[in-house]
Amino acid sequence: MTLFLGLLLGFLAQIFTFFQLQGSLKYEWFKNNYWLVVLMGIPISILFMGSVKYMVSAYNGQLWPSRLLGFSVGAIVFTWLSWWLFKEPLSIKTIVSLLLAVGILGIQILWK
Repeated sequence: MTLFLGLLLGFLAQIFTFFQLQGSLKYEWFKNNYWLVVLMGIPISILFMGSVKYMVSAYNGQLWPSRLLGFSVGAIVFTWLSWWLFKEPLSIKTIVSLLLAVGILGIQILWK
């Protein structure tokens, strides 16, 4: 259950980070509310910290699994949102990188 909570918080944090950093490229609101977007970093940081706390707990205090899971979740979320919202095409290089991220995610979750 702690791993699930860590992954859930990580997914949420990555989604909010995507909008915080790329939102101004698509939505006027993000351009016009610079300081509100900057302040979004506080709850995003809280989500990331909770994510790491739960994932490190799930792996008995080991740090590397949380880092690799966070990287993989970030790559997956970024690829999906840039494709969905910005219609950015998936090149062979992006697809291979995405498959590697999914592979890393699978290794960290399934390999005991």
